[in-house]
Amino acid sequence: MSKKISVMDRRDFVKKSGIGILGAALAPSFLKNLNEEGRLRTAHIGLGGMGMADLDAISSHELVDVVALCDVDSAALAKAKALHPNAKIYEDYRVLLKELEDEIDAVVVSTPDHTHAPASLMAMKMDKPVYCQKPLTHHVSEAREMKKVAEKKNLVTQMGIQVHSFYDYKLATLLIQSGIIGKVHTVRAWSPKNWGFDGAEPDGSDPVPATLNWNLWQGTAPERPYKDGYYHPGNWRKIMDYGCGTLGDMGVHIFDTPYNALQLDVPETIINECRQPTSFGFPEHNIVTYEFPGTPQTAEKLKWVWYDGTGAPSDHEDLVLPNGDELPDQGAMFMGENGRLLLPHFQQLPRKIVDGKYVEMDIESFNLGKPVKDYDAESKKHYHQFVDACLGKGECSAPFSYAARLTETILLGVIAGRFPNQTLHWNSSKAKFDEKEANEFLDGKYRKF
Repeated sequence: MSKKISVMDRRDFVKKSGIGILGAALAPSFLKNLNEEGRLRTAHIGLGGMGMADLDAISSHELVDVVALCDVDSAALAKAKALHPNAKIYEDYRVLLKELEDEIDAVVVSTPDHTHAPASLMAMKMDKPVYCQKPLTHHVSEAREMKKVAEKKNLVTQMGIQVHSFYDYKLATLLIQSGIIGKVHTVRAWSPKNWGFDGAEPDGSDPVPATLNWNLWQGTAPERPYKDGYYHPGNWRKIMDYGCGTLGDMGVHIFDTPYNALQLDVPETIINECRQPTSFGFPEHNIVTYEFPGTPQTAEKLKWVWYDGTGAPSDHEDLVLPNGDELPDQGAMFMGENGRLLLPHFQQLPRKIVDGKYVEMDIESFNLGKPVKDYDAESKKHYHQFVDACLGKGECSAPFSYAARLTETILLGVIAGRFPNQTLHWNSSKAKFDEKEANEFLDGKYRKF
């Protein structure tokens, strides 16, 4: 039988759980220098596919004024400018931040991964709250630095994992923390997406599109010739210099709820079963196994297995569903001492499984309201939460104090892909691997551009 929780019990539980206090060790100070109308003036860096979605959601808040737009592709910039004709436009974020330091209140960073930290840190060092897309950074060292600066300056911050604020994910967190399946010993998570590339680095170069500033697009990454179809606009996630592979794209979303619900920190060991590295593209198939120290929600140790690439996940008895049902395309399965909990990705309610059968759960006692199935309505909650926090009306649920740890965990698995089938041991207090050869991948040398 599933554990029932009364409304009074639930309220007390929420107060004590990570749901109510996530990232709130220091309540970020809200903006001190808002204009007299009490509105938030935003600058948006990166206006590609996700950048336009971020711009739409942030600007839909009734108290937001978009004052600056920045992109290295003039076509994307023109599209955004048409929606916000009063905004000033830039192709170099450094120029924007220097020229408009006194005219903007908050910055939204929606660039490819390799520019997340350089742009965000520049804004944060100017005391600007930052909303940054996931994964938070391209390197582990950058994640730690962004967490450090955010805490030192007590800034409002939010990572762009919109599903963090969705009904079904908040429900799953509450269910796990209520003990619905007891202490969890294993999590298996998967995505069949393929943001890897097993081919060779391309030879030669192609003409740079007239709309693109290729030097600025590369930013701090190593310089290389432009090659059509390999980088901009859509395939950069596959390439080591710019993205973080499938693990960095979908892993952040799918890891988020189990990571939050189980109150995890960073892992102790990581092993990635994948092909040999090419030093250019990420592997197209990865099976990454993490071991975490125990928490109040887990067994003494927690095993976490991630599968990606076409056909993922591999067959495993932990993933067999009742009635011969097929697994959802993407998702996670929690294995606990009293059953399993399936969490599809996304907008499907979690399901409890005991002894090979689905078990009904009393979810009404959690009083989260009726599930909302409209993607736009749900995702805007996460953005508006950032805006409201900047205006001193509440806190963010995915601040960099949380997002940096989650991103570090993801990136350790990405690094393990350079040492296939070898167990890496992570010393969190020293921010180093015991295996010295892996430490060179914790940061990157910034190119001057």
